[in-house]
Amino acid sequence: MKDFFEHFRHEFELPLENPVLIFSLILFIILLSPILLRKLNIPGIIGLIISGVVIGPFGLNILEKNSAIDLFSTIGLLYIMFIAGLELDMNEFKSNRNKSLVFGFFTFIFPLTIGFPVCYFFLEYDFNASLLTSSMFATHTLVAYPIVSKLGVSKNQAVAVTVGGTILTDTAVLIILAVIMGNSEGNLNMAFWIQLGISLTIFSAIMFLIIPRIANWFFRKLESEKHSHYIFVLSIVFFAAFMAELAGVEPIIGAFVAGLALNKLIPHSSALMNRIQFIGNSLFIPFFLISVGMLVDVSVILKGETALIVAGTLSVVALFGKWFAALVTQLAFKYSKTQRQLIFGLSSSHAAATLAVILVGYKAQILDENILNGTIILILITCVVASFATEKAAKKLVVETEGDTTGPLKVNGLDNEHILLPIANIGNMEKLLEFSIFIKGKNRPIPCRSFQWFPITMKPKTIFSKQRKNWKNL
Repeated sequence: MKDFFEHFRHEFELPLENPVLIFSLILFIILLSPILLRKLNIPGIIGLIISGVVIGPFGLNILEKNSAIDLFSTIGLLYIMFIAGLELDMNEFKSNRNKSLVFGFFTFIFPLTIGFPVCYFFLEYDFNASLLTSSMFATHTLVAYPIVSKLGVSKNQAVAVTVGGTILTDTAVLIILAVIMGNSEGNLNMAFWIQLGISLTIFSAIMFLIIPRIANWFFRKLESEKHSHYIFVLSIVFFAAFMAELAGVEPIIGAFVAGLALNKLIPHSSALMNRIQFIGNSLFIPFFLISVGMLVDVSVILKGETALIVAGTLSVVALFGKWFAALVTQLAFKYSKTQRQLIFGLSSSHAAATLAVILVGYKAQILDENILNGTIILILITCVVASFATEKAAKKLVVETEGDTTGPLKVNGLDNEHILLPIANIGNMEKLLEFSIFIKGKNRPIPCRSFQWFPITMKPKTIFSKQRKNWKNL
């Protein structure tokens, strides 16, 4: 009996070490925190981040930040960027690529321009530290993207422009990081630029010329192996992330590019897309959000007046820079206030690229501990603000879209969309159902409200006569 209690006590010593117990705890957090906070009208993302703060090494120390947590966190971050590239409407993106370029420039240059003098003159850091810190303000991570995806507004032009701008501004910031590191090490010469240019060119050629051909062949040859499709896609994502790292940029860039490369090969309404979204939104992305919370050390604000001033200044400058960029974008493209708020919400959260920039600068002794601690507080504040802003704007956008009576399916205020599927061969039902979901109106959650089977020998006139009566009764 004594051995049993000793074993029981050992299993629950903090931080937890039993991998089964750790995984079980995280799953319960993923399950319960969004449900509980939804009743308080708080986005589930915030619940996951706060849960990470509570259970993390700077909270109750229930879990430590070990290699397993880091692995799942990395998968979740890459998943967010991959889904963002995969769900991007390429036709919409191509028609708005100039707008994405403009927004990418705005959301990069304004935070950088505002942040540099604040860091240099107010916080009194040197040139390299000020430039590196202000470039951190220009980055953002699409932490709130699952919200727009869940609410069905991911294909709105404002979202497409923001996602397109994300990859541009993060790439620019990571290039600045490479330049500053090269400058601090004395390696900033012509060979550095040649190597970076060649490596990025090779990476782009592999991702956009070779990978789509391989994927197309794989999907055709193994059409019936549905589970293999998902494993193949996941392999491509991590291979692309690794290739991006070899090319000299962050792995998140590779994951996003993988989404773009596979975009046309994975229909948005396909079973494969459903599997990708389901597993990511259920497991990997929540893992990432919890790990972000585990980085937050709330006690840093108690470490003296300087730490508090730095944390507050960084947070205010980061949020104001992104808000101002969203405002200028709204005025430039004549967007609505709701779209401006959506752009601000999506682009205001700092996490992955921000941590990459600051941690590299801290390890290279370009930045001090106050900047590191202030950045961690900034991550918590911006993720909370971004989640609230994005959910509020996305819900408004859904209401505005549903209220639009100018669409071709709206006649006298009635929704006349009906999809009739003639199925003679039961084996083709899955593909026909996927096709009906693909062609349905964007505002319809399902393609039809009822199914009715008709004998294949029945005359078409009789079928339509019967179906018309059913539609009138809906």
